[in-house]
Amino acid sequence: MPSKKWNIIKNIAITLGILGFVTSFCFLIQPFSESDTHVPLLFVLAVLFVSRLTEGYVYGILASMIAVVGVNYVFTYPYFEINFTITGYPLTFVAMLAVACSVSAMTTRIKKQEQIRLEVEKEKMRGNLLRAVSHDIRTPLTSIVGAASVIIDNHDALTEEKRMAFVKDIRAEAQWLIRIVENLLSITRMGGENARIDKQEELVEEIIGSAVLKFKKRFPDVEVSVNLPQELLLVPMDGILIEQLLVNLLENSVLHGKVTSQITITVVEQEDRVQFFVDDNGLGIRENILPKMFEGNLQPQDGEESDSKRNMGIGLSVCMSIVKAHKGNMKAENRKAGGARMMFWLPKK
Repeated sequence: MPSKKWNIIKNIAITLGILGFVTSFCFLIQPFSESDTHVPLLFVLAVLFVSRLTEGYVYGILASMIAVVGVNYVFTYPYFEINFTITGYPLTFVAMLAVACSVSAMTTRIKKQEQIRLEVEKEKMRGNLLRAVSHDIRTPLTSIVGAASVIIDNHDALTEEKRMAFVKDIRAEAQWLIRIVENLLSITRMGGENARIDKQEELVEEIIGSAVLKFKKRFPDVEVSVNLPQELLLVPMDGILIEQLLVNLLENSVLHGKVTSQITITVVEQEDRVQFFVDDNGLGIRENILPKMFEGNLQPQDGEESDSKRNMGIGLSVCMSIVKAHKGNMKAENRKAGGARMMFWLPKK
């Protein structure tokens, strides 16, 4: 069903539902009330809620007209007859109409401001992403072209060992490009104008297992241990995105830790959310990077290794985007025992 048609149906349903509820409530309390003076006030309140919960001016104005006619016809003596000559009715109609227009105008303005804010945030994220990608893609491509050129131009002069070293470099840079493409696809899934996160009840153990398996293909020498609650844990999430997030964090632990040999993934279930911890025994994170490491626009600095720079760019920016899209949050810190800790949490509902 087209989005516009669905919005119309939703707004009509909200309008009729609120008016129907107020009408039923007035009928219920009518036997216990000596007068009907409360009825117009309740319908003014109904018009206010309709104006607040629907889009545009139409439904609030329509609700005010229905309310005026309905109150006159159903709840005003002579009952079930239209009589607009009763004292005060022109004022009642004007009051309801003014309420509808005022609340609708304020609501529309608030929604437009929120939309502008979201667009600004989206453009900021795109800018950060483009800045990170511009370097992250150019660097491995340059390395691949350089290594391939050396092999082609000096094939006979190179020993088999040298050729294999260049081929391994090409493979490593190509693997990095694959990771960047996966991250870009993740952003694309969330960044479309009408994109929505497809949440399903996923088994946490399976998502973590799949992420660890993918990580071990690239870093087979790094030991990964997993601590899970004893009971099976189902969490609403987009499984593909959360798996990509975990792979990013695992690879990040190796790339920034430099000497990382062991990573521990811990999952803790709380009342309203599930927390994920990724701890490593590496060198930790520089204090000047911690406040801005999720911004996705960190640029390489002289003397740093390329991999440890890149992981502070697009990878963590994507991780934060994925977590925010799930209505969760993310944090990084250095552990007192040494190494770094990356943590994020997802709501259970």
